[in-house]
Amino acid sequence: MRSGFVAVAGRPNVGKSTLVNALCGGKVAITSRVPHTTRRRIFGIANAEDYQLVLVDLPGFQRPFDPLTERMQKTVDSAFEDIDAVLFVLSARERIGAGDNFIAKRVFALDVPVIIALNKVDRLKAGHIASQMQTAAKLGDFHALHPVSAKTRDGIDELRSDLVYLLPEGPPYFARDTNTDLTAEQQIAELIREKALELTKEEVPHAVTAEVEEITDKVVRAFVVVETESQKQILVGKRGAMVREIGVRARPEIEHLLGGRIFLELKVKVRPKWRRDAATLERLGL
Repeated sequence: MRSGFVAVAGRPNVGKSTLVNALCGGKVAITSRVPHTTRRRIFGIANAEDYQLVLVDLPGFQRPFDPLTERMQKTVDSAFEDIDAVLFVLSARERIGAGDNFIAKRVFALDVPVIIALNKVDRLKAGHIASQMQTAAKLGDFHALHPVSAKTRDGIDELRSDLVYLLPEGPPYFARDTNTDLTAEQQIAELIREKALELTKEEVPHAVTAEVEEITDKVVRAFVVVETESQKQILVGKRGAMVREIGVRARPEIEHLLGGRIFLELKVKVRPKWRRDAATLERLGL
């Protein structure tokens, strides 16, 4: 039995959470096109007969600009303690540049093996992929370099096998039927936030969060939280159309998570400057 922890590092929007979901064989982390969608450390757990691979999905490296992003960066910094390997994710669709080099200096300085995943190779020409692999290979002394597509699952099995090979022998850290360390409330809040991100424009997403108030056998009551009245108007929409659509999109995944049909009661609440309020951030687990 092999078991251990692999930190997933990379710039915002290179597909880290989508890759974690692919490696775990199911959804454990929300995804969106919005940079910095991942705000907390999430354990994605891949289980098999002979291994338990715990992927530590992290916020992207960034320069903090408020208390929320300060906490997010501290989460990234602390996550490199007590890990067995690093999965360094790059985007094959973007130039490998200064941001990637900055992260490379951090992860290759750790005393653990590093596997590079060149993500988003689907629909790219072979010559472009080969060129990006050559550039990625110069970043540091890596254990392996895998061109993959988290979207199409190409190369995922081979990448997972290589990660498992690096794990030490030992018993599992989590129950074998568990795929994440998030509570049900946290998973539901994240699903609601994901759907809000899908439907809102650039001026709103970073100010949006979600909070579950109550879960019963048949009812889930939750809030979509924003910072201003104008943002609330956008999230509510004309005659409540926007918040209803968020609920319509979120409910099937919440029902799948809870194992039965539920009524989702969703309201929009204004909480001014919540991203700067330590008590709110603590309560949200951020």
